[in-house]
Amino acid sequence: MIALIDYGAGNLTSVRKALSYLGATVTTPRKPSDLTSASAIIVPGVGNFEVTGAIGPDWRTAIQRHIACERPLLGICVGMQWLFDGSTEAPSHPGLQLLPGLCRHFTDNLDEHEPVAGEITTLNQSSHFKVPHVGWNSLHLTRRSWLLDGLTEGDQVYFTHSYAAPVTSSCVGVTRYGVEFAAAIEQGQVGGVQFHPEKSSDVGLRILSNFLHRIP
Repeated sequence: MIALIDYGAGNLTSVRKALSYLGATVTTPRKPSDLTSASAIIVPGVGNFEVTGAIGPDWRTAIQRHIACERPLLGICVGMQWLFDGSTEAPSHPGLQLLPGLCRHFTDNLDEHEPVAGEITTLNQSSHFKVPHVGWNSLHLTRRSWLLDGLTEGDQVYFTHSYAAPVTSSCVGVTRYGVEFAAAIEQGQVGGVQFHPEKSSDVGLRILSNFLHRIP
């Protein structure tokens, strides 16, 4: 059973449809204790990072226990950003702090930000692009990954976002849109994608399938 976390951050229908197409059974938990029986968790999301504040302490604890049990978790879009320390979009709302670093707006001067543990790439600012980043863009695969297994260098996926995560040691795929940013991350049984796999055609379905195959 896959628990699809609903914290008021957008329409879950497309994610649920994609998972159902792949034969997965999906539930939307009503309370943190429901996650005890979940074989996997997906944290989706769109919009402002502030919405992640609805994932309160009890939910955070339940999700952390799930991760500690080495059961799979996937963060999508804002759900991936939430895995980091936080975002400059909503400084008063910390992320899960599973991964080091802050998500920043594309137009921030990212060359001047303080380095974080594990960071391996400097993000160079460019003013020749529009924000938000909306549409199809290519993935550059940075290392072997269960999450991106079977994908080909340059595969296209669908993005819609104004803030982006830093490229750290957890990054398995990057995309360039004015700056280079983490498009996909992986740490143990935890994966995350900045793009929307449920809207990324066959490539996105392959990523969701890879996630389902991590379930014991």
